[in-house]
Amino acid sequence: MLHRTVKVLNSEGLHMRPADKLVRTAVGFQSTIELEREGQIADCRSIISLLTLGAMQGCELTLRAQGPDADAAIAAISHLFESQFNENQSNIQQP
Repeated sequence: MLHRTVKVLNSEGLHMRPADKLVRTAVGFQSTIELEREGQIADCRSIISLLTLGAMQGCELTLRAQGPDADAAIAAISHLFESQFNENQSNIQQP
């Protein structure tokens, strides 16, 4: 099993929109993918499971993946966290 620590950078935490992006990314992999916060484990294919983590801005989570494409899954989901789920780009208002 591979693991990496990720940090929630979004000002509103891991709420519905980023959780949806995370689920949509996770279902593209064969590996089992989980996030853990203080002993609570969430399945990355379940939006409800992710939301129950209550992961606010600054929260560190352990990302784990096990399976044939675990490396790629860890990289893709870590990138989502690092890019703040591209929320700062989607919040730009057009004139």
